[in-house]
Amino acid sequence: MADGVPEPHNGWTFLTNHARVLASIADNHNARVRDIAARCRLTERAVQKIIVDLEQNGYLSHTRVGRVNRYSIDPDRVLRHPAEAGLTVASLLSVLVRDEDERRGFGEHVRPDT
Repeated sequence: MADGVPEPHNGWTFLTNHARVLASIADNHNARVRDIAARCRLTERAVQKIIVDLEQNGYLSHTRVGRVNRYSIDPDRVLRHPAEAGLTVASLLSVLVRDEDERRGFGEHVRPDT
């Protein structure tokens, strides 16, 4: 990303930008639009529009805490597309949200024997 502008992407992807933004918020409920945009490789304006979409459709809400927004996701909300009928936001996020070590390619955490 140069000068805050995301790198262009050609071709198709598996996830929508709405799913990426929702997963980013699930990882950090206090994330700034700027940080979400950087993580999702979107413009801040695009992220703001997506957040409005998600809020208007009941998937997301926010409360102002000082100078930051604290986001809340409705995990029981059902996904919109008929092909995902019955799947909830929680089921989607269980696949998308993962530990930072996994995100960086280090694999799963090794739990010490207790």
